[in-house]
Amino acid sequence: MSEPQIAKPLKTWSHLAGRRRKPSEYEIVSTNMHYTTDNPDAPFELDPNFPMAQWFKTNRNASPLKHADWNAFRDPDEIVYRTYNMLQDGHENYVFGLFDQFSARGHDAMLEDAWARQLARLYTPGRYLMHTLQMGSAYLTQIAPASTISNCGTYQAADSLRWLTHTAYRTKELQKTFGDLGFGTGERDIWENDPAWQGFRELVEKALCAYDWAESFVALNLVARPAFEEAVLRALGQAGRHNGDTLLGLLTDAQLADVERHRRWTGALVKLSLETEGNREVLNNWLAKWTPLGDAAIDAYCAHLPDSPNAAQTARDACAALRRGYGL
Repeated sequence: MSEPQIAKPLKTWSHLAGRRRKPSEYEIVSTNMHYTTDNPDAPFELDPNFPMAQWFKTNRNASPLKHADWNAFRDPDEIVYRTYNMLQDGHENYVFGLFDQFSARGHDAMLEDAWARQLARLYTPGRYLMHTLQMGSAYLTQIAPASTISNCGTYQAADSLRWLTHTAYRTKELQKTFGDLGFGTGERDIWENDPAWQGFRELVEKALCAYDWAESFVALNLVARPAFEEAVLRALGQAGRHNGDTLLGLLTDAQLADVERHRRWTGALVKLSLETEGNREVLNNWLAKWTPLGDAAIDAYCAHLPDSPNAAQTARDACAALRRGYGL
């Protein structure tokens, strides 16, 4: 009797063996990590009908946006947890260096009272908006059909939290100089009632109820985030420079550096999606639903920006150009 054949050991993980090269750190720690996609009928390897399983089967597996292999998605920047921390450690050192330098020169005391009032109305209430962007990215992290997509959502959520902490830090600094303008105490009322924010509030509150993973991605990354980035980060930062607030301009510039990375992976995911017939129509139908809300948010906010007569049109054009650049 012949001896049984002994299987030759693989030199790498089986799902990476087909590339015929040593896998990168990114591929090793990022790809095919979702066990909930192994059995589509029972995502959590439990009762296929318990509520969480039904949620994933409805809002991920049954999404109208289809692809034969979502695990083929790759982050163009190949960010992993280790490199994200290295990158953003340097970034945070830069931001807090700005805070220290401008504080040392008495920056806030040199601001005009009228501009400080604008900051209390149009800047520091943005903490609420940034938190919703974080929540939306965290949801995408949980429900995305591939771990490489989830990872991008994770780092995007972390960046939103970083922006929020920057804004909270500035809120406290401004409170020390302008204690009677409601910094740190009046933002919730402004967020809930001021006309400048109601377009964004409607947009993001509805976006958080877009439970289909792909519609959530469209509402968040193709509409809500670009509207926020162009109107609140870019246009407000420019208005700050026009009013002697160089710190705000530099701070929003630093945050926009994160935005460029988010937009690269967003474009890569759209490109992968468009490989499948029918997906362009699905994406464009969702854009037809969400884009008017994004444009209305931009209009409402920019109408109250000082020294920014063309801000709304510029922001809307930038968002439209971004989506066209993705092929939509």
